[in-house]
Amino acid sequence: MTHRRYVPYAHAHYGGNLVDGAYGLAMFGDVATDLAIHTDGDESLLAGYSNVEFLAPIQAGDVVEVTATVTRVGTRSRDLEFEAKVLCRAAPERGPSSADVLDPPVVATKATATIVVPPTAPMVRSASSAKQEGGSPVA
Repeated sequence: MTHRRYVPYAHAHYGGNLVDGAYGLAMFGDVATDLAIHTDGDESLLAGYSNVEFLAPIQAGDVVEVTATVTRVGTRSRDLEFEAKVLCRAAPERGPSSADVLDPPVVATKATATIVVPPTAPMVRSASSAKQEGGSPVA
């Protein structure tokens, strides 16, 4: 599952128009909720992160793409891997509305987490069962 978002200047809390690390984690929570709705018909509960890596800054004026991928399916829990990439970045030195596409994108944050769904939620389709049914796996 993938989400993209523009980071407004109103969200910058630090010098250099930086946003706090929790901004990326909030985006991970949103994409996890969307993924759980699509796979389990429930918003789920993010039980906890087992690993978080802050690798590069996220700044106001960035366009950020976050992805969530299911890596393990339990009876009521799912393990997810997250990645936040900066795709575009403001370039105010060239003008007030100038920006650049970053090629390659900059990986800003990575994390792994566990979500929990109610016992009545349907199971996530695996890649092999999705192919057998003519569909695509959830990623």
